[in-house]
Formats: sequence, C-alpha cells, structure tokens
Amino acid sequence: MTHKNPPNRMGNRMSSHDNEVDGHGTTSAVGEQVREVVEHLLRLLGEDPGRDGLRETPARVERALAYFTSGYERNVEDVLNGALFPIDYNEMVIVRDIDFFSLCEHHLLPFFGKCHIAYLPNQQVIGLSKLPRLVEIFSRRLQVQERLTSQIAETIQARIEPLGVAVVMEGQHLCMMMRGVEKQNALAVTSAMLGTFKNDYKARAEFLDLVRRPR
Repeated sequence: MTHKNPPNRMGNRMSSHDNEVDGHGTTSAVGEQVREVVEHLLRLLGEDPGRDGLRETPARVERALAYFTSGYERNVEDVLNGALFPIDYNEMVIVRDIDFFSLCEHHLLPFFGKCHIAYLPNQQVIGLSKLPRLVEIFSRRLQVQERLTSQIAETIQARIEPLGVAVVMEGQHLCMMMRGVEKQNALAVTSAMLGTFKNDYKARAEFLDLVRRPR
C-alpha cells in the first residue's frame, strides 16, 4: 500500500525569505499570516512580542517553517531526471548513514537520525547523490517516521524498478525526549523491505549486517 502525505491545505506556500516579494511587488500573503499567528501565540503564552528578544521571532519562525517544509515544493522527477544509468551490475548497492531531519506531524517537534538505503539493480543504477536528495525531499515535510520510511522505499521501487529495495531509519524524537515519557536515549527504528529484500532472508540479512557494522 502506498503511503501518502496529507494534502497541503496551506494554499500558496509561504515564502522562504522574510520580505520576499512576488512578481507584483507584494509580500507573501501566507508568510504574513504565519508571522501574525506566531505573534498571537506569543501573546497567548504571556509574552511581549515587542520586546528585544522576540521582536524578530515571528519572521524567524516563518522562515524556519518554510525551510522545514520545503519538501512539499520539490518534485521527485526533477531530482531523479537524467540520473539513471544502464549497467550490467546486479550486486547490492548501499548508501548508509544519511542524516535526516524532519518535523513530527503530531507535535511539530523535530525528529532526526540516520537513514540507510539499499537496492538490487535491474540493468540500471541511480546516481548515488540522488538517494540523499530523495531522503531530503520527503523528510522536509510534516511526517511520521513510519510513513517517511515507506515513501522513500516505494519511490525508489517505482522510479528505478530494481529487484528489491531496503530502507532502515533510526530516529530520535524530541516528542519523546523533552515531553511525555522523557526518554533521552530512546531510538525509533523503522524499516521497509520490498521485492527481493522482503522475500529473500539472505539478502535481507546481508543488508542488515552491513548496516550494523561499526563505522
């Protein structure tokens, strides 16, 4: 089953730069709304948005949120276009220890960690740098780690049609570290195994062994 993000209901995306103007010379309407919401939130928390330390906070938060959710604006086809190469190679390809940062959609708190990807080529390979870029596209959205893991695996399977895809993600979640159970050393591990990696225990075991080896 394909896992999809909920549709973006924000209308026009917020500007990634404070005071950025569109072709008509007006500031981003969505960005301005976000700044107003942040200022209102500060007041609800009992703060004074006009004091020195908070005066620029609404604009900073707006820019940060635009960057943290920039994956909505990026197109997988644009990233992968022209990066597939025919080759007679059928052994495992692994890119491990890909850093990722994302926002938990439940509390809007960060979660971050490492992503490990493997695939078994089927007469073609993808440029190695494209795999971290793919992780970036899906992680720069409001996410849950389970869906993020599946989206990466399913996209690789659909775009390059390998014999199998394996993705393992290890994440630390601030929603568990700084609130709730407050377990600072808890690590969430999720996996998605497709094709040969799902059906062949030996292939799956080889991948997991290579991922677990000391750095």
